[in-house]
Amino acid sequence: MLMRTDPFREIDRLAEQFFGSTSRPAVMHMDAYRDGDYFYAAFDLPGVDPESIDCTVQRNVLTVRAERRRPSGDNVELVAAERPMGVFSRQLFLGETLDTDKLEAGYDNGVLTLRIPVAERAKPRRVTISATGNGRKEIKS
Repeated sequence: MLMRTDPFREIDRLAEQFFGSTSRPAVMHMDAYRDGDYFYAAFDLPGVDPESIDCTVQRNVLTVRAERRRPSGDNVELVAAERPMGVFSRQLFLGETLDTDKLEAGYDNGVLTLRIPVAERAKPRRVTISATGNGRKEIKS
């Protein structure tokens, strides 16, 4: 059985949960990268029920909200409580170059991965050049 010996541990735990610390910030960790014609954002959400994850996009603002709950029940006795619990949220401001209407989301092994295609208007395109009879070049797209 585990025993607590530090009377201030609960106060420290609450402060870390609300304000974060250098070793465990109070935000969900994320990686974001572009691979070809897609932008990816991966959020670490270990121990989160996929049903509690809410992902919304409003005007190019992506909001991810998730909740991690403690086990509960008549026979559950909390012995140690060090993992952050509660509601976590994160907002990303997406550029106009992403097609948020085609956003895809998947949750696997505690990681929420969002895949957003780059909009057609933001992809590089080749510009054709045609010569006119007067020696000037006219650019067409």
